[in-house]
Parts: sequence; C-alpha cells; structure tokens
Amino acid sequence: MLLGENSVNLSGKRVLVTGADGFIGSHLLERLIEIGAEVTALVQYNSFNNWGWIDTFDKSIKDSINVIAGDVREYDCIKRVVKGNEVVFHLAALIAIPYSYSSPMAYVRTNIEGTTNVLEACREYDIKKIVHTSTSETYGTAQYVPIDEKHPMQGQSPYSASKIGADKIAESYYKSFNLPVATIRPFNTYGPRQSARAIIPTVISQILDNKLELKLGSLTPTRDFNYVLDTVEAFIKVAESDLTLGEVINAGSNYEISIGELVTKISNIIGKKIDIVCDDNRLRPDKSEVNRLWADNSKIKKLTGWAPQYTLDDGLIQTVKWIGNNMKYFKTDIYNV
Repeated sequence: MLLGENSVNLSGKRVLVTGADGFIGSHLLERLIEIGAEVTALVQYNSFNNWGWIDTFDKSIKDSINVIAGDVREYDCIKRVVKGNEVVFHLAALIAIPYSYSSPMAYVRTNIEGTTNVLEACREYDIKKIVHTSTSETYGTAQYVPIDEKHPMQGQSPYSASKIGADKIAESYYKSFNLPVATIRPFNTYGPRQSARAIIPTVISQILDNKLELKLGSLTPTRDFNYVLDTVEAFIKVAESDLTLGEVINAGSNYEISIGELVTKISNIIGKKIDIVCDDNRLRPDKSEVNRLWADNSKIKKLTGWAPQYTLDDGLIQTVKWIGNNMKYFKTDIYNV
C-alpha cells in the first residue's frame, strides 16, 4: 500500500512504547529495532530495576533501547518521557479481567487517567502519530458477527469499561485538538511471553506439567485468536498509514473458535489426552462473561493492507515450543488472576 504525504515511515524515527516491558510491547520493541527506529521503552517503575521481558533480550538488542522506568499515572513523568519523540505507541494498561473485579479503581487510574496523561503530553510536544491500544473486550458479547468497528461497546467488566473510557478519551483528543491518534483494537493475542493467567498459556503449561486434569473456566465462549507477531505488524501498519488517523481499527484473524475446541486442538498438538475440571474461581460472573468474539478485519486490510500471516495451528506450535523451554515462568498449581 502506498504511503501518503502524511504517512509515517518508522525507520529512523524516535519512537516511544509505553508498556514496553509486557507481552505485546516487548515484541513490538524488537520489531521496531528491526526496522530501524530509535526506540525509547517506558517500563513500570519498581525497586528491583526489573525491565520485564526486556531483561530476556539479547544484549545487542537491549543496548539499542533507551529504557526509562516510570508510571503512566504520573503526568510529570509522562511529559519527560514523551518529550523528544516523534511517534508514540501507548500499550501500558492493567489488562487482567479477574483482577478488575477486585480493584476497579486501579483500572480507572491506569487505563483512563494514564491514557489521558499520555495524550496530553503528546499534544504538548506535537507528536506526529499516536497509536492507542484498545481491546476486543470493549465490544462485549457479540450482538452480530463478525464484529466490525460500528458494533456497540458494552462494559461487561470494570476492565472493559475502563478501556471504553480510554478509547473515548482518545477519540475526544482527535476531535477536540486534532491530535494524530489512531486506535487499534486487537482481538485475543497469544504467543510467547503471554501472561500465565491467559487461556492458551494456562492450557499449555498445565499439559506440559503432566497434569491430566486441567482446571479451566467456561468452555463455551468463542474467541478470535491472533498470533503476537501478526498483532505487532498490525501496530506497525496502523502507525505508518495516514488513512488511520482518528479511526478505530480491529486487528483480528476473522476466525472464531470455542475455548473447548481450542483446548482439544492444543492437546492434539502436544499429543496428550486430558480431562477438564471446571474451576469456579475461573468463571466470570454470569452477566460479565463475553460469550462470543469474532473479528471483522476488512477495515484494517483496506486502510493498511495488513492481513494475518500465521494460522492458529502455526502460532500454537510456536507457543508450545516457547512455553516448553520456559516452564520456570509458570506456576501451574496457582490460579493467578
């Protein structure tokens, strides 16, 4: 796809990634380094000087990244971090749905107030492009499928409500201040480095730990899974295209599978038979469960030319290999919300 006069070629650009120490953020860092961007990574401050997944990078990659510890909830911090950059990928967020039931205000402060801080700093320093990260959870249970960007938003958990709020703040900054922001709405991303509480690493790690009875929640909901390297490429394409300004854009595979079917697929890939035990602690409240997600990805294809390159089987095989080599990160006897 040809880039227009207002497009952004990321090669050589000064690029900030918030939430860079996390799952998708760390993969995005590696891709940005690969294409020649000058990258600053905002990681969450902690007294251990822990940089999350960045700590696992090869030294040559790590040395090419400007790592800053801070907190999106603190505006003075965000002003200092944003200054001097040209493009911002905003991924920092609280994302665990179960924990949002216990601490909803933390989600408001991080996801809504934190996003406002990032947008305001970008406005002050005249950033050329901001990619704000949404989630398919903002749609709630599908009212029709596949889900396009016009689908109503439903706050079925404090997490999804906070992300709806953040998305609307981003929309308001585009419409009120002409801030060059695009909102990417990934569906269920999976792959190496994903949180151990997510469904795919939960299933894989329990099977690889030789557990014949898997503790899971509901098996009937459907999801649209997207391999992390495909999701990262969607971020890049949305950032580079001038056609995405002010838009909300799904990034999904346009393929729907139930959790039960997914578990069977994973057990077949690993080659072990398992029994499933319903763990009530892993069930969402009835009205909070999102029963169906299936992405219409025609808009991102039209605006950017992006399309997923990994099949679900391909991505699962890669994820099984990675988890098998990194079981030290998984505590399969503990349910981590």
